Amino acid sequence: MVPTALEQRATAALYNVLMAKSAPPERVIAENRRARYDYFIEERLEAGLVLEGWEVKSMRAGRAQLAEAYVYVRNGEAFLIGAHLSPLRTASTHKVADPVRTRKLLLHRNELDRLIGATERRGYTVVPLELYWKQGRAKLQIGLAKGKKQHDKRATEKERDWQRDKARLLRRG
Repeated sequence: MVPTALEQRATAALYNVLMAKSAPPERVIAENRRARYDYFIEERLEAGLVLEGWEVKSMRAGRAQLAEAYVYVRNGEAFLIGAHLSPLRTASTHKVADPVRTRKLLLHRNELDRLIGATERRGYTVVPLELYWKQGRAKLQIGLAKGKKQHDKRATEKERDWQRDKARLLRRG
Protein backbone atom coordinates (compact mmCIF):
# COMPACT_ATOMS: atom_id res chain seq x y z
CA MET A 1 0.00 0.00 0.00
CA VAL A 2 1.46 3.37 -1.05
CA PRO A 3 1.21 6.24 1.51
CA THR A 4 -0.85 9.24 0.45
CA ALA A 5 0.63 12.70 0.06
CA LEU A 6 -0.92 13.78 3.38
CA GLU A 7 0.63 10.84 5.19
CA GLN A 8 4.01 11.59 3.61
CA ARG A 9 3.86 15.24 4.74
CA ALA A 10 2.86 14.22 8.27
CA THR A 11 5.71 11.70 8.42
CA ALA A 12 8.17 14.31 7.15
CA ALA A 13 6.96 16.88 9.69
CA LEU A 14 7.30 14.34 12.51
CA TYR A 15 10.81 13.46 11.32
CA ASN A 16 11.81 17.15 11.23
CA VAL A 17 10.53 17.69 14.78
CA LEU A 18 12.36 14.66 16.10
CA MET A 19 15.61 15.37 14.28
CA ALA A 20 15.65 19.14 14.78
CA LYS A 21 18.54 20.48 16.77
CA SER A 22 17.39 22.05 19.96
CA ALA A 23 18.57 25.58 20.66
CA PRO A 24 21.85 25.62 22.57
CA PRO A 25 21.37 26.47 26.23
CA GLU A 26 22.32 29.92 27.45
CA ARG A 27 25.87 29.84 28.79
CA VAL A 28 26.37 31.78 31.98
CA ILE A 29 29.59 33.81 32.04
CA ALA A 30 29.34 35.43 35.47
CA GLU A 31 26.77 35.59 38.23
CA ASN A 32 26.27 38.15 40.99
CA ARG A 33 25.29 35.99 43.95
CA ARG A 34 25.78 38.86 46.36
CA ALA A 35 22.88 40.75 44.76
CA ARG A 36 20.44 37.94 45.61
CA TYR A 37 21.66 38.04 49.20
CA ASP A 38 21.52 41.83 49.62
CA TYR A 39 18.35 42.64 47.65
CA PHE A 40 14.77 41.55 47.03
CA ILE A 41 14.62 41.23 43.24
CA GLU A 42 11.23 42.57 42.11
CA GLU A 43 11.63 42.52 38.32
CA ARG A 44 14.21 41.23 35.84
CA LEU A 45 15.19 42.72 32.49
CA GLU A 46 17.61 41.67 29.77
CA ALA A 47 20.04 44.25 28.41
CA GLY A 48 22.64 44.17 25.68
CA LEU A 49 26.15 45.52 26.23
CA VAL A 50 28.38 47.78 24.17
CA LEU A 51 31.70 45.92 24.20
CA GLU A 52 35.10 46.12 22.58
CA GLY A 53 36.71 43.15 20.85
CA TRP A 54 39.11 42.23 23.65
CA GLU A 55 36.20 42.24 26.13
CA VAL A 56 34.29 39.69 24.06
CA LYS A 57 37.38 37.48 23.90
CA SER A 58 37.91 37.62 27.65
CA MET A 59 34.22 36.87 28.26
CA ARG A 60 34.47 33.82 25.99
CA ALA A 61 37.38 32.71 28.16
CA GLY A 62 35.16 33.19 31.25
CA ARG A 63 37.18 36.04 32.76
CA ALA A 64 34.36 38.30 33.97
CA GLN A 65 33.24 39.31 37.47
CA LEU A 66 30.09 41.14 38.56
CA ALA A 67 30.79 41.15 42.30
CA GLU A 68 31.48 44.89 42.67
CA ALA A 69 29.33 46.02 39.73
CA TYR A 70 26.25 48.20 39.74
CA VAL A 71 23.97 49.85 37.18
CA TYR A 72 23.64 53.60 36.98
CA VAL A 73 20.88 55.39 35.04
CA ARG A 74 21.87 58.88 33.88
CA ASN A 75 20.53 61.21 31.16
CA GLY A 76 18.13 58.57 29.86
CA GLU A 77 20.88 55.94 29.46
CA ALA A 78 21.94 52.98 31.59
CA PHE A 79 25.58 52.11 32.32
CA LEU A 80 27.30 49.13 33.93
CA ILE A 81 29.95 50.40 36.33
CA GLY A 82 32.56 48.35 38.16
CA ALA A 83 32.25 45.07 36.24
CA HIS A 84 35.70 43.52 35.91
CA LEU A 85 36.65 41.91 32.58
CA SER A 86 40.31 40.90 32.82
CA PRO A 87 42.07 41.18 29.47
CA LEU A 88 43.79 38.18 27.96
CA ARG A 89 47.53 38.25 27.47
CA THR A 90 46.97 37.61 23.76
CA ALA A 91 44.61 40.59 23.39
CA SER A 92 45.55 43.39 21.04
CA THR A 93 48.66 45.39 21.83
CA HIS A 94 47.56 48.63 20.14
CA LYS A 95 44.58 49.07 22.46
CA VAL A 96 45.01 49.84 26.15
CA ALA A 97 42.59 47.57 28.01
CA ASP A 98 40.77 49.05 31.00
CA PRO A 99 39.27 46.09 32.91
CA VAL A 100 36.73 48.15 34.87
CA ARG A 101 35.65 50.71 32.29
CA THR A 102 32.06 51.95 32.22
CA ARG A 103 30.00 50.01 29.67
CA LYS A 104 26.74 51.22 28.14
CA LEU A 105 23.66 49.01 28.42
CA LEU A 106 21.30 48.64 25.48
CA LEU A 107 17.64 48.81 26.51
CA HIS A 108 14.38 49.84 24.86
CA ARG A 109 13.11 53.33 25.66
CA ASN A 110 10.09 52.03 27.62
CA GLU A 111 12.36 49.81 29.73
CA LEU A 112 14.65 52.76 30.45
CA ASP A 113 11.66 54.94 31.39
CA ARG A 114 10.44 52.24 33.77
CA LEU A 115 13.89 51.98 35.39
CA ILE A 116 14.17 55.75 35.74
CA GLY A 117 10.71 55.97 37.32
CA ALA A 118 11.39 53.16 39.75
CA THR A 119 14.79 54.42 40.86
CA GLU A 120 13.91 58.11 41.17
CA ARG A 121 10.37 57.95 42.52
CA ARG A 122 9.97 54.63 44.30
CA GLY A 123 13.44 54.10 45.77
CA TYR A 124 14.45 51.00 43.85
CA THR A 125 18.00 50.05 42.90
CA VAL A 126 19.10 48.50 39.60
CA VAL A 127 21.59 45.66 40.11
CA PRO A 128 23.36 43.37 37.62
CA LEU A 129 22.43 39.73 38.23
CA GLU A 130 23.91 37.58 35.49
CA LEU A 131 26.12 37.88 32.42
CA TYR A 132 25.46 35.25 29.74
CA TRP A 133 25.52 34.43 26.02
CA LYS A 134 22.30 34.40 24.02
CA GLN A 135 22.44 33.61 20.30
CA GLY A 136 26.10 34.59 20.17
CA ARG A 137 25.59 37.94 21.89
CA ALA A 138 26.54 38.90 25.43
CA LYS A 139 23.52 39.81 27.56
CA LEU A 140 23.24 41.16 31.07
CA GLN A 141 20.29 40.33 33.27
CA ILE A 142 19.53 43.29 35.49
CA GLY A 143 17.10 43.38 38.38
CA LEU A 144 14.94 46.09 39.83
CA ALA A 145 15.57 45.55 43.52
CA LYS A 146 14.87 46.80 47.03
CA GLY A 147 17.55 46.50 49.70
CA LYS A 148 17.19 43.89 52.41
CA LYS A 149 17.56 44.74 56.06
CA GLN A 150 19.75 42.59 58.30
CA HIS A 151 16.78 40.70 59.76
CA ASP A 152 15.55 39.91 56.23
CA LYS A 153 18.95 38.43 55.37
CA ARG A 154 18.86 36.28 58.51
CA ALA A 155 15.33 35.07 57.67
CA THR A 156 16.40 34.17 54.12
CA GLU A 157 19.39 32.25 55.43
CA LYS A 158 17.24 30.46 58.00
CA GLU A 159 14.72 29.46 55.31
CA ARG A 160 17.52 28.18 53.04
CA ASP A 161 18.98 26.11 55.91
CA TRP A 162 15.55 24.66 56.68
CA GLN A 163 15.02 23.67 53.03
CA ARG A 164 18.43 21.96 53.01
CA ASP A 165 17.69 20.08 56.27
CA LYS A 166 14.24 19.09 55.03
CA ALA A 167 15.69 17.67 51.80
CA ARG A 168 18.31 15.77 53.81
CA LEU A 169 15.64 14.28 56.10
CA LEU A 170 13.47 13.26 53.17
CA ARG A 171 16.41 11.55 51.49
CA ARG A 172 17.21 9.48 54.58
CA GLY A 173 13.66 8.29 54.78
